[in-house]
Amino acid sequence: MLENKERTELKTLGEFGLIKHLTEHVEIYNPSSVKGIGDDAAVIKYGNEKHTLVTTDMLVEGVHFDLTYVPLKHLGYKAITVNLSDICAMNGTPKQVTVSYAASSRFSVEALEELYAGMLFACKKYNVDLIGGDTTSSTSGLIISVTAIGEADKDKVVYRNGAKEKDLLCVSGDLGGAYMGLQVLEREKFVFKDNPNLQPDLVGNDYILERQLKPEARLDIVELLQKLGVTPTSMIDVSDGLASEIIHICEQSGVGCELYEDKIPLDPQTFDRAREFSLDPTVCALSGGEDYELLFTIPMADYEKIKNVPDFTVIGHMTAKSSGINLIAKAGTSHPITAQGWNAFQ
Repeated sequence: MLENKERTELKTLGEFGLIKHLTEHVEIYNPSSVKGIGDDAAVIKYGNEKHTLVTTDMLVEGVHFDLTYVPLKHLGYKAITVNLSDICAMNGTPKQVTVSYAASSRFSVEALEELYAGMLFACKKYNVDLIGGDTTSSTSGLIISVTAIGEADKDKVVYRNGAKEKDLLCVSGDLGGAYMGLQVLEREKFVFKDNPNLQPDLVGNDYILERQLKPEARLDIVELLQKLGVTPTSMIDVSDGLASEIIHICEQSGVGCELYEDKIPLDPQTFDRAREFSLDPTVCALSGGEDYELLFTIPMADYEKIKNVPDFTVIGHMTAKSSGINLIAKAGTSHPITAQGWNAFQ
């Protein structure tokens, strides 16, 4: 029985509000726990020159994926890479994963073989060892939980809370593609429901479909930053949308931000499909999520090191906290940035 007789609906707090509410009294008892709840991964030290990074994520059928259009092999690949992305967001290198899943009787051995084939392909690509996990039954659908373990030099670990005023805000790759890939898949799903005899129309959408179905962890960006001699002052991966991630960095670093709309990198296919769906491409980048690019801040002094790197885009700069978190539109007007991205309880 619950001791507290009051009832608060989960949606009133939202995902991040709930996490904050439930963990505000969590205490750290061990000196080896360098960083607990509140970043992309926990940080643990064991007396050497490197820190261990640990992160976990869960994928639930009907919430995070739809098997109507998500192949099991792609799902297995994605389950691994989205966890490795959190290690990368700490400026670390992933080394091991554990995989746990619950599957209903709807799934055959052959189906789970497909799932694991995707997982093992991801592990091979990123040189990561699958070292254990757990298996159980489910009364409905498929649930996958992956824990990723990595490492980083203790003086190279990057948190969300290190951004300073005048730091440059940078992002890797381009944004909004995964969201638009999802829109195409959802459209074809509804067409199929109306007429199962029709074949899906996916021609010309290869890039955005891959962004949604087979995202990559940007370990290459971590390695490139190391080669350039650049250690970001803060970093996070873009899983819930650019707006949400900027807010995370600003709130934890105690700074404000000016994000320039005309600097946000968009692939032409993302832009075209957004217009086709009567969506604002900028909104897709700000709120879409699942791009798994790295958003990071660097001192202005490091600009010369990254200015000619085609995979980096400077999209803004950090300001005083009192200035707020703002989008500078193409017309030059300033608008407060609000988090409109993924929320598990909305």
